[in-house]
This record gives sequence, C-alpha cells and structure tokens, in this order.
Amino acid sequence: MDGVLEGMPLFAKELIAGGVAGGFAKTAVAPLELIKILFQTRQAEFQSLGLSGSFTKIAKTEGALGFFRGNGASVVRIVPYAALHFMAYEEYRRWIIQSIPGVGRGPVLDLVAGSFAGGTAVLFTYPLDLVRTKLAYQVVGSQKLNVQGLATGEQFYKGIRDCFSKTYKEAGIRGLYRGVAPSLYGIFPYAGLKFYFYEKMKSHVPQERRKSITVKLACGSVAGLLGQTFTYPLDVVRRQMQVQRLSASSSSHEMKGTLDTLVMIVQRHGWKQLFSGLSLNYLKVVPSVAIGFTVYDLMKSYLRVPSRDEAVVEVVTSRRNSKPSSLHS
Repeated sequence: MDGVLEGMPLFAKELIAGGVAGGFAKTAVAPLELIKILFQTRQAEFQSLGLSGSFTKIAKTEGALGFFRGNGASVVRIVPYAALHFMAYEEYRRWIIQSIPGVGRGPVLDLVAGSFAGGTAVLFTYPLDLVRTKLAYQVVGSQKLNVQGLATGEQFYKGIRDCFSKTYKEAGIRGLYRGVAPSLYGIFPYAGLKFYFYEKMKSHVPQERRKSITVKLACGSVAGLLGQTFTYPLDVVRRQMQVQRLSASSSSHEMKGTLDTLVMIVQRHGWKQLFSGLSLNYLKVVPSVAIGFTVYDLMKSYLRVPSRDEAVVEVVTSRRNSKPSSLHS
C-alpha cells in the first residue's frame, strides 16, 4: 500500500479524496435533499404538509427506501463532481500561484480557484444532476404529474438509464443540459464563496487546532451556510427548469429560459418562492459541506497528500525535472 501511495500522482490522490468526500456527504443528507427538491418544484402539494408531514407521506407511499429515490443518480453524479471540484480547485490554485508572481495566498485566491473549479465540475457532470432531479420529482402516489401518454400513478421514468434515454430522445444534448445556465450562474459564486469562507474561518483558528475534526466541521458548516444563502434563488430556478415538462402547469411547448422561469415563479408564487425550502436547505447544507470538507481533509492525510504550499513546490520541481528527459526522447 505504501508503494502504491508513493507512486500515485498528486492529482489522482486529490480526485480520490474528493470523490470519497462527496459520496459520503451526499448519502448522509439524501432524505433532506429529496424533501428540499419537492418543496421547490411541487410546493402546493408538499409545503402544505410541512417537513414532518412530507416525511410521513413519503414513508407511507414508498417506505424507507423512498427517501433515497434518485440517490443512486445523485451519488453517481456527486462522486465525479466532487472529485473534479476538489482536484480542479487544487490545480487552479497551483496554476494561479505559478502564473502570477507575488499573488497572495489568502482566501481571495481560494475564492477565484473555487469558482472556476465549480464551473468546470458542473459542465462535466450536469446531466446526472438533471436525471437525479427528475427521478426525485416523480414520487409515487402524486396526482400532479401531467405527461402525455402517462397514466395516473404510473412512473414516467423507471430508472437512471431510462431517464437518460428518454430525455436524450426528446431534446438531444440540449435536453440533458436544460437548466445548466442558472447552475453556472449559481455555482461560480457558491463554490468560490464556500472555499473562501472555509479557508477564512480556518485562518482564524490557531495552527495547532486546525487538524481537529470538530474545528473542520464548524468551519465547513459556516462556509456552506453563508455560501448557500447568497445563491439559493438560482437553485430554485434551476430545479423548476429541470422539471418543466413533468409539471401540470406547463406544456412541452412552453419551455422557458432562466429569466422567464425566474419571472414566472415570482408572478405565480411571489418572491418568497425563490427561497422556498431554504430553511430546510440549511439543515442539509450545514452537515453536507461540513462532512465534505472534513472527509476531504482526512482522506488527504490518509493518502499522504502534502500541504498546499509543499504541493506547489513539488509540482514545480517535477515539471522542471521532466523537461530534460523530454528533450532527449
């Protein structure tokens, strides 16, 4: 095992650490994620029930496994997403430091690197997020689905592969990326702010206490809380765009863009709908981001990833050493 770790490239270790962290955190909060999506997209049906009522409805209609509906697609998406996000963040951070002499190593660097890393990860994994939302939307026993050719109570999508196939047949690649615009608008500030606040919080902690799991969880919680608050309305718009065709209030010929969807939500339900499920999202985001950052740092220690400053030196040294050999090849 020691030999494998020593021979493993730095980016591969970061990919593994990020993937494990993302999968672990996402599964831990899957039930709350499901309820949040239903609050956002089927507000009349579920908001009247409240949090406990929604949990009871799903438990009665689908059982315990119903809380993890679509979680397979969610984990399949989040593992590569988190892996790319964390790895790209580290790579962008090192690239900025190497490319811009004298650049500061403070939280602003983390803000920029995190923002670009978030956008990169979204572009590669968005179709899986779309599938996860569609599968979560069709809770058994609903009377709100209105898809042509679909009998009442019948599930339109039978699984991840079926959802991919039908979505692609209906609208091609554009269908798989429906709602990606508000995702990008939201992820750039959210991902950047998340890393910014996490590193900013840690900078105020004494060096000898930064390895404490409790400290990491606390810093991650505040980072997720603040980052999500600023960008939540775009998340509501994105979810609504993803499920437009399944909604009884819109036909397949009325597919709206980002701004149109935003205006439609405000006109029909008021501006408060843009923050629908935000309090519930806090319950999800706080443990999710906290667990994600904590597991990522623990995995980096386990995989013997050097500190960020040491990693920059290591990458620069390895590139310099590789140049003479490439000239002789």
